[in-house]
Amino acid sequence: MSMGGVRRAGLVLLWIFLLLIAVATVNVIGIHFAGSIEGWERWLAAHAGYFLIWRLLLYSGTAWGWLWMRRRVLAREPGTDTRRRLLRAEIAAALVIAALEVSQLTLG
Repeated sequence: MSMGGVRRAGLVLLWIFLLLIAVATVNVIGIHFAGSIEGWERWLAAHAGYFLIWRLLLYSGTAWGWLWMRRRVLAREPGTDTRRRLLRAEIAAALVIAALEVSQLTLG
């Protein structure tokens, strides 16, 4: 792996770590304000509809950005190999989103 690849991997790991810290912090603050873990879980369940709307908006924005990026990549690299790579990424993303949403249904 080149130095650029190592640096990029390090940045990805740093972002993942920071995201996990942010998620844990939000949960600790939520538990504190709700008074207990059960209270926090009740608040989350009561506001599940708002979180669904948020996720749908997030997915829509991500899809718009993906389509914009896809057009640029295909204009720069018009080969069938590029189309195949993009299609694999799209299928993987759709499967991950479907799995996340199904897990929300089974947990809720």
